[in-house]
Amino acid sequence: MTCRSRALTASLSLAVLAAGAPLYSQTAEGRLAGVVRDATGATVPGATITAANQATGATKAASAAADGSYALSLAPGTYTLTVTRTSFARQVRKEVKVEPGATQTADFALEASVSEEITVTALKRESTIQEVPFSIAAPTERELQKRGVTDLEGVAANVAGFSVQNLGPGQSQVAIRGVSSGQIARDMPGVKESVGGYLDESVISMSLFTPEIDLFDVGRVEVLRGPQGTLFGSGSLSGTVRYISNQPEPAKTEWFGELGASTIDGGSQGGDVKLGVNAPLGDTAALRVAGYYNHLAGYIDSPASIRTGGVVRPDASRTEEDLNSGDRYGVRAAVRFNPSTRLILTPRFYYQKIEMDGWNRIDDFNILANPYTTSRPPVNLGDRQLYAQIAEPYTDEFVLGDLNLNYLIGSITLTSITSFTHRDVLVVRDAGALTSSITGGSVGLGENAYSLDAPLDDATTAKGWSQEVRFSGLRGRLQWVAGGFYGSARRDYGQSLLVAGFEDLTGIPTAGRFGAGKDVLFYSDLHYELDQFALFGEATYIVNDALSLTAGLRYYNFNEDRSQVFDGIFADPSANPASVEANGVAPRFIASYKLNEGTTLNAQVSRGFRLGGINDPLNVPLCTPADLETFSGRDSWQDETAWNYELGSKSRLMDGRGSLNLSAFYMDVSDLQATVTAGSCSSRVVFNVPKSRSAGGEVELALQPNNNFDFAVSMGFNDSQLNSTVTSTAADGTVNVVAGIRDGNRLPSVPQFQAAAAATYQWSMFSGLAYVTGTYQHIGSRYTQVGDEEPGFGSISLLTFAPNTIGGPLTQGSFSFDPLLPAYDLFNLRLGLLRGKWDFSLYGNNLFDEQALLSLDRERGLRARVGYLTNQPRTFGLTARFKF
Repeated sequence: MTCRSRALTASLSLAVLAAGAPLYSQTAEGRLAGVVRDATGATVPGATITAANQATGATKAASAAADGSYALSLAPGTYTLTVTRTSFARQVRKEVKVEPGATQTADFALEASVSEEITVTALKRESTIQEVPFSIAAPTERELQKRGVTDLEGVAANVAGFSVQNLGPGQSQVAIRGVSSGQIARDMPGVKESVGGYLDESVISMSLFTPEIDLFDVGRVEVLRGPQGTLFGSGSLSGTVRYISNQPEPAKTEWFGELGASTIDGGSQGGDVKLGVNAPLGDTAALRVAGYYNHLAGYIDSPASIRTGGVVRPDASRTEEDLNSGDRYGVRAAVRFNPSTRLILTPRFYYQKIEMDGWNRIDDFNILANPYTTSRPPVNLGDRQLYAQIAEPYTDEFVLGDLNLNYLIGSITLTSITSFTHRDVLVVRDAGALTSSITGGSVGLGENAYSLDAPLDDATTAKGWSQEVRFSGLRGRLQWVAGGFYGSARRDYGQSLLVAGFEDLTGIPTAGRFGAGKDVLFYSDLHYELDQFALFGEATYIVNDALSLTAGLRYYNFNEDRSQVFDGIFADPSANPASVEANGVAPRFIASYKLNEGTTLNAQVSRGFRLGGINDPLNVPLCTPADLETFSGRDSWQDETAWNYELGSKSRLMDGRGSLNLSAFYMDVSDLQATVTAGSCSSRVVFNVPKSRSAGGEVELALQPNNNFDFAVSMGFNDSQLNSTVTSTAADGTVNVVAGIRDGNRLPSVPQFQAAAAATYQWSMFSGLAYVTGTYQHIGSRYTQVGDEEPGFGSISLLTFAPNTIGGPLTQGSFSFDPLLPAYDLFNLRLGLLRGKWDFSLYGNNLFDEQALLSLDRERGLRARVGYLTNQPRTFGLTARFKF
């Protein structure tokens, strides 16, 4: 963005502020007052009463006092009143008129409830889930708390058609409706995400490194299934995930927080301290601040290492415990200014830092620690063990600053969202298995050389700036939104494999021409500049009381410039620039028909897109001739696109006490960006697969038979597969399928079937409400990458480096494993008491101590290491939440 463009943006904001200045109300205010009670007539302190002006959209809120009373001073007008309180049904009253200088009384009697109708903003405007004409889930803060969900992976386990592949701390790969191209690795920073990630209105997704935001003071998480390219742009090829945080509320002073402690069976202890405040700043502004600290317990162990005579070996007699513990802390602060009935201005700052000591990885085979060696100590690793010769710390700092401006121009609303992001990620990996497979296996150096410490540093720094301006309005039967988006991102990524003492010990020169210093065996320095511009619009026309039609279109233009430097004896030394660009359109068409008062039928055709990119060059010195011939010449990859065809129904049951939402879809994917491991090269390459598809559906049922009991069930099925075969022809004319990209193979990293169920029962006890919530989650089997399904993939020869077999002679010559990650089931239980301003609960997560294999982790194909990312064992804990 040029200085001139930024100046124009700033001028626009100042002009809007100036225009809003003379709009302060000069008319005498009215007063709204009343008392909030429950069905028995007892007062309900702490209930939130929000008044929204039906003409301007301006809101004001108050909290019921100890005697249930409340009062609001409001500009004259007609209001919609909403009353909410945990464990009570939301109550809405419309057409409440406030006259100048008069007091309007509005009393409420709330019904006890464990569920509520949820308002979402998936269409860039407020509507309920039942009103949104496509498939969406939006678990609320209260629902997630009751189910023990603390992160995005937990959200996915409770939402049909939504999956998260755990790739280590702070590194999760998200997929919706089975559209996935395989595991993205840490050293593939150019790969784009296929599911968009947002914090409210600000883009936060970044392929593998989408932030794992703490869910404290997050009102709900919206999961929009299917392509959302029209309104949300690139990265929303198969869907969008939005964290919706609680906003500052005027005229309401409230403190809220959470204290927690937990212990892992066979692991260490964790804890949480979280505190927030909402405070009015005069009559026209409010502040909301939420801060949190989590100590994350560890549960992964490793045999210690012993150093003797310059040689490092595992020592199975000693154990390093709980290597993957860590800390996460952060703060969100927002101020809402409402200087007039037409203008709302909300600046916000968010900071989060994660510091982890290690990974949730277990090793099945490690070339440096396995039971088959005779000249090195044989090691039998336990169920939750890996071999780490050195520490593997991980740090992740994320900063977001944004400004949300809403201004009413007559009957049209102007919305401007300006966002700045900064991300700094440092990953340290123990590359001992990888390095020894080269220096000891391929090269044949002695144990004193191949057992040297080999820390591989991955460093990512990303800065982004984006601006969205849109207009929306309602005119007669037409509701519309139109706007523009500009985003600019700069990303620096580098790797350094420093094997201290290697050159002096071996006499092999290591310093390179492009940045690799002494003992740095691999070095890379990549710089990306990405710019994107888009225009979009969508309109809904209400044909009659039953039928509405929606049409939308997005035009996008994208440019990526990249400079890449590679150096070191493991690399192909080079310094080359590269560029890609793309443009296109993403349309959407929706028809919604109200069959009766309780049921709506929806049909949709939409297109999503995922931007292309530039591949890294292969590590030529490490490649076999066959792998070099198969995987070379893939300098870049094209945009991936998907057409989605969808039918669905949304029904209200039992006089509004339940809902049943059904959807069926077919997604036709072109140029799927398949991530593959380039065999022996220790490189990863993205291939475009001409044709793929995913077909399936979701079922979501929620019922509340009475005020004490409710339950919800969701199920998702995805039949996703490749419809093309990619081949490579060798010099002798032999044709081979590349990396398992074969017609009929499953798309990787996603289950075909997943299901979740949750039930809550509550009753009166000790002048409060006691409750018990049980949850069940089933995740089906999955593959990690496209090639994992190939016949014979799970059989590995342990003698591929002969005669330089590390630890040889070995007691056996091969190793086998099942690359199909098995299905798993998790059960959680929570017992709680809501009494006054406190909510106390005891919980057990993963009660049956299921060990889930979340993704396959490999080094140098499969020859150096085979492992898995795994889940947290059985955990018990207690939580105390409060709101004053």
